Formats: sequence, structure tokens, C-alpha cells
Amino acid sequence: MNAWFATGVLVVTALVCGAPVPVAAQSSGMVDAMRGSTPLDQEPAPPPLVNQENKDVRRTRAFAWQPPTIPHRIDGYQIDRNANKCMTCHARTRIEETRAIPLSPTHYMDRDGTMRGDISPRRYFCTTCHVPQDEVKPLVANRYEDFEKAGSGSTPAAAGRKPAPRP
Repeated sequence: MNAWFATGVLVVTALVCGAPVPVAAQSSGMVDAMRGSTPLDQEPAPPPLVNQENKDVRRTRAFAWQPPTIPHRIDGYQIDRNANKCMTCHARTRIEETRAIPLSPTHYMDRDGTMRGDISPRRYFCTTCHVPQDEVKPLVANRYEDFEKAGSGSTPAAAGRKPAPRP
């Protein structure tokens, strides 16, 4: 029997039965590639949350109907059923004073399209769609092509050329 297969069967059996993963299986390289060298029975340390943008600059959107990103820090913002800190600046009644970008009228419509006097409950939790940005190196390669750029012929795919192979 193949040694790798036997080790794999041993690890799967141990995990299913709730037994700890044998040291031999861990030392033979049987760890998830995305976890790095952290064994499967241990929790890896998450990367630090740093470099969050705080530029207050509106970014262009990559695709139609993309929710705008949040151009400032939101650390410590309370957004729950009791309060929504975003509305301190972005509520229609506050935009003249704060100079913040107002919410879209769609945020005041219920699911039937009826305009409400206050924000719709289905749009109340801003960070469901809107996210702040971090200036970090991408974890994986990305070959995304903007719709307009892809249609203009300025990309290999649009020009009929084969795109470069993935790294």
C-alpha cells in the first residue's frame, strides 16, 4: 500500500474518531497549504489588522452596482440594533452640517419600493455591503478585468490574445 495513502487514511480516521493527529502525520507535511506550517490541531495566529485607509477620497467602482467602499476608519463604530454610528454623519438630516455623502434614496425604500421616512431595516447594517479598505498585498493573484476595460480592446482577452498564464 502506498505510504502517503496509508498516512492519509490514518489521519482521516483519527480526525473522524476525535483522536489527536499523530506526530508522524504532522511531520510528513500533512498540513493545509493556506495555514502555512501551523499543524491542523492548532489555531494559526491571524495577521495583524493594520494600514486601514483613512483618506476620505471617493474611489471609482470596479463594476456596476458595486457598493461604495468606506474611505475612512470605522474602528469602534457602533452598528447594531440599538445604534448606527454611520448615521451621525450620513443621515439626510445631517449632511449639510457634516458634508458627508448622503445615503442613496434606495436606502429609504422598503422591499416593495415604498419610500420610508427613515432608513429601511434591510439597509440599516452598513457594513453588510460597505467595507473599509486596507493597503495590503493581495493574498492571491487576481486577473479581474473591469467591464469597460475588457470591452475596449485594451486587455489581452478583449484583443483576442490569450491572457498570460497564471503564476
